[in-house]
Amino acid sequence: MELDASLYWLGLAVTPGLGARLTGKLLRHFGSPEAIFRAPLTELEACQLPAPVAQAIASQSPLKAAEKELAEVRKLGCRLIHWDETEYPKRLLEIYDPPPLLYVKGNPAPLGRHCLSMVGTRRPTPYGNQVAERLARDLAARGLVIVSGLARGIDSSAHKGACAAPGGTTVGVLGTGIDVIYPKENKKLFAQVEERGALITEFPLGFYPAPENFPIRNRIVAGLALGVVIVEGAQYSGSLITARLAMEFNREVYGVPGNVTQPTSFAPNQLIKQGAKLVMSWEDVVEELPTEVRAELFPVEPTTVEQRASLFEASLSPAEKTLYALLGTDEPRHVDELVEKSELSSSAVLATLFELEMKGIVRQMPGKQFVKVLL
Repeated sequence: MELDASLYWLGLAVTPGLGARLTGKLLRHFGSPEAIFRAPLTELEACQLPAPVAQAIASQSPLKAAEKELAEVRKLGCRLIHWDETEYPKRLLEIYDPPPLLYVKGNPAPLGRHCLSMVGTRRPTPYGNQVAERLARDLAARGLVIVSGLARGIDSSAHKGACAAPGGTTVGVLGTGIDVIYPKENKKLFAQVEERGALITEFPLGFYPAPENFPIRNRIVAGLALGVVIVEGAQYSGSLITARLAMEFNREVYGVPGNVTQPTSFAPNQLIKQGAKLVMSWEDVVEELPTEVRAELFPVEPTTVEQRASLFEASLSPAEKTLYALLGTDEPRHVDELVEKSELSSSAVLATLFELEMKGIVRQMPGKQFVKVLL
């Protein structure tokens, strides 16, 4: 009986003890999943497979498991995308051990667009959460697909920021099966990410969140993207693993500087010391992208002061536009005057001025006075 070609790919994915690296080795040797399952045991053993793995493949038993898996995948409305398909992300094929098969829930199209990954600690400071969300929102609004791991903390903030951007797109890379929501409190966020982009994983259905899954997952987070932004992370964190992988894959590495007294600032500050690009705003990220990518995201580069000012103002919220219009470049205005003239509450004015400072277009002077920064 002729089997569906995807069953052979799925058969490799569900074979116990056969990870991405060994699967890749077999595919390069035999040429196709079908050829692997048709190979005699002696030839499989000659590839230096563990004996139980070689015996399982020779017995064809993984194909029976794959039939059940495929039925469940279809019930969930998922796609399976393998190496040989045009929809498989090209950048991921550049890494040394790309997953031969991806489970995809949502729209696979963003996987082929320009992606930027953003990662960090599961226990961020309020500053870290705010910066991750703002950066992701600003970058997603300019056409970059935000990739992260849907974990607690910085990952969640990055996805939320991308979802908050008009037309923003995001991809969540899971360390579990596509049918497992982890952490449970992110159930709503999982649905938003699926709606605004895609959820992807290389792990079969039902895979629970074992600690060893996440470093494996991190190579996909790094491999999909043009670069990786580290927002916060401790000395021995997954963020540093992802950054190291990004360097190995010849991707850009960015760090958001943090308070030196905070343990979560160690990873980005250390990376910046080692040469990572210091990031204070979305412009810092974009200016490091390849010229052809910038040209695609921004077809017409602003060349005059007026054009650059227009580009900045287009990215501002209504409250930011109000305060920005009240400020000058030479005469500082006190925060009380801004509250009075803007008719915004004092808390709203202070929060908005902080956002404008973080964007690098407003500067605070002594005595709670503010001026525009020359563009």
